[in-house]
Amino acid sequence: MVIKIVEKDDEYFTIGDLIEEIKKSDRVDEAGAIYSFEGIVRGEEENLTVDKLTLTLPDKEKGLEQIESIVETAKVKHGVFEISVIHFIGEFYTGDQLFLVVVLGPHRGETLEALTEVVERVKHEIDFKKEELSNQGTKIIMAGG
Repeated sequence: MVIKIVEKDDEYFTIGDLIEEIKKSDRVDEAGAIYSFEGIVRGEEENLTVDKLTLTLPDKEKGLEQIESIVETAKVKHGVFEISVIHFIGEFYTGDQLFLVVVLGPHRGETLEALTEVVERVKHEIDFKKEELSNQGTKIIMAGG
């Protein structure tokens, strides 16, 4: 299991790296599902073209503790075996990866539910600040945006 908040240029992980790592779990023989999520920078929305996104976190240690707690809660609640999370912070451009989650579980139903819970809770509960530079100016989006 890997849980990290990473400065974009300090370390590089792919969703494939996390899947390979989670397959090393002692519980892989009991598993029937691996689900993954890769959040990337969206470059366009209605009348909006994003040029750059800066993602920061005021207290990295607290954010990491909160993600670890979210992961443990989801593991117990949904009965899955392993959950890995990498969240990047720094300066990003269209298509850059921001957020990786991989879940190993016994069946597809609870494994997908655990993945969804982790993605949504991290997005809404961790104090990330997004600064979006677009053709409409600069917009600050706090956690949950």
